[in-house]
Parts: sequence; structure tokens; C-alpha cells
Amino acid sequence: MENHTKVTEFILVGFKSHPGSQLLLSVLFSTMYIVTVVGNTCMILIIRMDSKLHTPMYFFLENLSILDICYSSVITPKAALTLSLGRRTISYNGCASQMFFFSLFGTTEAFFLAVMAYDRFTAICNPLLYKIVMNKRLCVFMVVGSYLSGCINCTIQTGFTFSLSFCGPKEINHFFCDVPAVMHASCSDTLVNETVMLALCGSIIVSTALVVFISYGYIIITIVQMPSAESRRKAFSTCSSHMLAVSLFFGTVFFMYAQPGATSSPDKSNTISILYTIVIPMLNPFIYTLRNKEVKGSLKKQLKRKRFF
Repeated sequence: MENHTKVTEFILVGFKSHPGSQLLLSVLFSTMYIVTVVGNTCMILIIRMDSKLHTPMYFFLENLSILDICYSSVITPKAALTLSLGRRTISYNGCASQMFFFSLFGTTEAFFLAVMAYDRFTAICNPLLYKIVMNKRLCVFMVVGSYLSGCINCTIQTGFTFSLSFCGPKEINHFFCDVPAVMHASCSDTLVNETVMLALCGSIIVSTALVVFISYGYIIITIVQMPSAESRRKAFSTCSSHMLAVSLFFGTVFFMYAQPGATSSPDKSNTISILYTIVIPMLNPFIYTLRNKEVKGSLKKQLKRKRFF
């Protein structure tokens, strides 16, 4: 506890080795954050304004858009200000709060993607039972359960990380308070913490990824067995956007948290982190809009109603 009280703030030194590009990165982060908020807000409004989109699939997609706004808001504004103003300090409590909410929203997103895969599995493989199985109560339960699972993980991760001693340099080699980066800045033995992180994050990533892969395994088999090319094309088009989003998210997150030695390459982690904290939340609304005829049709209808055409 004596060591903890000595540390009242940390210094975020991510990308400090490239001073010439810091302003450019700040502008880039700010632009991507604005696109993230606007894109996901538009997705939410489109779904809420069109009664035809009031289905389980779009209920989950709406919640994913809300989650992406929150997810990106925890990291991007602070990172953009840090890079532009050069104020790289973050308070001890602020760092703990950032880690807590980042872990909460990141873990919840993994469960959301698994839930959305199960929804597509039910819709394509058991279409006659879809409305019965995916009722409103189950959908709400899945969303709440995803958040509760995220809350359990972030409480454990944040608690374990900030139980460490920080008695040496207060520098965190990252642009936000990520779990591996903060652990790397500690002067304590982090073996137990790394084991806990690997066990927790590994089990979450592997279990949710298994749900996704098993669901899409059955989906692909079902699509291949469909009699007409049109039905196969339609079924695949409803899944392709989600498959792309899943591949981007799980690929980067697995590299960061589900492999041994995740804290050993902070410079590489900085670059990879940009993908799942800033880029993916920005891309998700475009992925789901551009690959989805129902959303594009609803968007055109809303624009016509507002006399843009």
C-alpha cells in the first residue's frame, strides 16, 4: 500500500518515439472517432425508425452500435488530446477507470459477436423455430448477460492489475491504460497477473470464438445444401458482414490477450491496439450497412422521406 500511495499518476508514452507524426495521429484519431460516433448513431437511428428492422438481428446490431460508441469513447478522445497537446499524464484513478470500462466494453463485444452468430445460426438452420426461440425475453437476457460477463472480467482484471506495486518509472508504453501495458510498468512480479489474464481472456476469447465457428460451420453446411442459388446467395449475404466483423475483432484481440508473453512487445501492441480500439468500431457500421440490403433500403427510404432526393 505504501508503494501505491506514492504513485498518483502515470505517463502515457505510446508513439512518443515519433514526435513528427503525433499531430497527424491526433487528427487521424479525432477524425476516426467522429466517423465512429456518426456512423454508429446513424445505424441506431435507421434501426429505430424502420419497423421492418425491429427483429432480433437488428436488436443486437443496434446494441453493438451503442457498445462501439462507448468502447471508442473510453480511449480515442483522451488519446487524441494526449497526442495533440502533449499532456501525457493520466491520474492513478483515471487509469484504473479507463482500464475498467475498456475491459468491460471489449469483453462485452466478444460476447455480442457470439450472440449474433447464434442468432444467424437459428435464423438459417432453424427458420421455422426462429421466432419462438429468439423471443424478446431471450434477446434481452443475452444482452444483459453479455454485459454482466464483461463486468466480471473487467473487475477481476482491474483489481488484479492495480494490486501491483508501481514504485519505479511511472511510464506506460501505450496510448491508453491497457492491462498488459500497465502490468509491464509495475515493479512487482507479474507472473500471477499474466497467468490470470491469459486464463480469463483466453477462455473468453476461445469460448466466444468457438460459438461463432460452430454456428458458422452449421450455417455453411445448411447454405450449401439449399436447393436454389438465389436462396444460397440471400442466406450468405446476411452472414458475410458478421463474418468479416468477427474475423477482424477476434484476430486482433487474440494476438493481444490470448497468447503467452502478451506484455513482451509493447511497441507492436500499440499498433495492433489501434485496430480493435479505434478502427473496428469505426468500420462496423459500414460493414453491416454496405453488405446489407435491408439497411441500405431503409436508409434510402429515410433519406427520401427527408427530401434529400
